[in-house]
Amino acid sequence: MIEAKPSRTAMGVAIRRAAHQLFDTPLVLDDPFALPIVGSDAADKLREAEGDQQDAMARAMRAFIVVRSRFAEDELARAMARGTHQYVVLGAGLDTFALRNPHAPGELRIFEVDHPATQEWKRQKLSAANIATPPTLTFAAVDFERETLADGLAHAGFDRSAPAFFSWLGVTMYLTDEAITQTLGYVASTGSGGGIIFDYAIPKASLGWIERMALKALTKRVAAVGEPFRTSFDPAALHQRLTAAGFHGITDLGATELNERYFTDSSDGLAVRGTVGRILSAEI
Repeated sequence: MIEAKPSRTAMGVAIRRAAHQLFDTPLVLDDPFALPIVGSDAADKLREAEGDQQDAMARAMRAFIVVRSRFAEDELARAMARGTHQYVVLGAGLDTFALRNPHAPGELRIFEVDHPATQEWKRQKLSAANIATPPTLTFAAVDFERETLADGLAHAGFDRSAPAFFSWLGVTMYLTDEAITQTLGYVASTGSGGGIIFDYAIPKASLGWIERMALKALTKRVAAVGEPFRTSFDPAALHQRLTAAGFHGITDLGATELNERYFTDSSDGLAVRGTVGRILSAEI
């Protein structure tokens, strides 16, 4: 993310969640706030560009983005059944879960962690859409150049000793290996019963030539806005790493498993394609 400016990729993700509400049936992620939060101008442009949104690559990217949010919310529900009452959204961007939280008041406290500039931008988006910030949501602004995740969450009132579920979507590929290790170590130090979900990219060497070309194009686009890809993982090595850090109950889903779980009833053929991205959940 460019210093002191909101994340450009966060807006791209939000646009794809909004497009899902307009163009896909049935909805994998039913989100009535997805269109309002991007703003009326962006929503109008989406409607005018339906043809672009039905491009095969656009549909595949949209499917992955909405299904990772849906899987995160499903895994959160499982963590709550284990006694977890704190939810931390790392790199929250324009995430809307806190606005449509289905759980009863007092059951779940939500912390959104992001750069101060991105959080201020989100507050402006909410204000422009006349959307109130729910009392269960706490913004934990963290400038990682100046403070740690632990410090930022502590200042926000997070209870590190209690279980918590962490959602970390669309982030790991932009971070250094050292930053990922530090974050996983912090998550593993929180109370037993929680967990984490994150998506990750597999190494380019593991891909076929068509997927390498697609990844090259995407890499070029995100680098052009100042948010380059940095890290990928071999799944087996990643599982070993998580186990050594203290995680267990690992569920790691690729396109086949995600489509079987979430897209079998799709009437318009929406599905995750390719093997570049995977989504992993692990318990603490």
